[in-house]
Amino acid sequence: MDKEIYQSFEGRKILVVGGAGFVGSNLVRLLTENVSNVSVVVVDNLLSSEIDNLPDSNKIEFREGSITDFRILDGIEDEYDYIFHLACFHGNQSSIYDPIMDHDNNTITTLKIFETIKDFRKLKKVVYSSAGCSVAKKTFGEAAATTEDSGIELNQDSPYSISKIIGEFYSVYYHKQWNLPVVRARFQNVYGPGEVLGAGRWRGTYATVWRNVTPTFIYKALHNEEIPLENGGIATRDFIFAEDICRGLMYCAIKGEAGDVYNIGSGVETSIARLAEIIKRLSGSSSNIRMLPKRPWDNSGKRFASTEKSKRELGFEARVRVEDGLKYTIEWTKENIDRINASIHKHDAHIRAIGK
Repeated sequence: MDKEIYQSFEGRKILVVGGAGFVGSNLVRLLTENVSNVSVVVVDNLLSSEIDNLPDSNKIEFREGSITDFRILDGIEDEYDYIFHLACFHGNQSSIYDPIMDHDNNTITTLKIFETIKDFRKLKKVVYSSAGCSVAKKTFGEAAATTEDSGIELNQDSPYSISKIIGEFYSVYYHKQWNLPVVRARFQNVYGPGEVLGAGRWRGTYATVWRNVTPTFIYKALHNEEIPLENGGIATRDFIFAEDICRGLMYCAIKGEAGDVYNIGSGVETSIARLAEIIKRLSGSSSNIRMLPKRPWDNSGKRFASTEKSKRELGFEARVRVEDGLKYTIEWTKENIDRINASIHKHDAHIRAIGK
């Protein structure tokens, strides 16, 4: 099935907004490595990414800047077959610290790009990256699989989850009002090779570096440092490997119904405590687990996605089991540890310079 999907991109021109980021760069790599005749334009302001994330390929054109910048928008013409909108402000904690910055890099980005492309005629599909946390039930009790038609609560944990669901509202609006062929892909918790701790510019908080659980746990395990476990690690997530999420995005572009939404996840519920145990074992770590209290803002306790619709309608299914994916990610981290350390130290130097 993947071969058929890749063949659908032959001879196509593709725009990837946020294409130098963790997920974006993995998507660009898969496209350029598996499609012989493809042209990929990447737009990224490098807020939470690095230019060297991108593969070295003459199939790629890189444009540095925010998609909200009219200089960038004016250069986007009706020449693209597919657009992947992956730009965002990572993640929950950074958005709580600076909700205006989240708005500028999450909410307004979606509105401006949709307004720019609403009259495009060549465009076959736009894939908008949404977030499963925006629709998952807020519970620390037993979790049920979140379906695509689960209700949206007014009670959200962060500006990040708010902005992501606003992007879905705009997706639905522009599809109905302007027939923009938008497909919404609801991400679950992505992990895997290519996620560099602290990539991009300082964004004001501890979470600038340690914003995602999997790379944080792996880095600390490899250095035999304490692994922080909030609320006893009872929270659960649906972890999906980076290559799988990128396959899911491509399936959304080729097989997704315009105006519809699909969960892109593994459908497997894994507790944060179990994640830490697996990472410790696979990395041979002597790290101690440090128990921390519940984060006051975080009420998204236990959640995982229903994958029935994406299997049935897209033919998409995640392939990489969590344990296998963690093995790959640990090995990648070891191979890239100097690069990761340099990224972390960059932020340490900034903190010292501003006296915080």
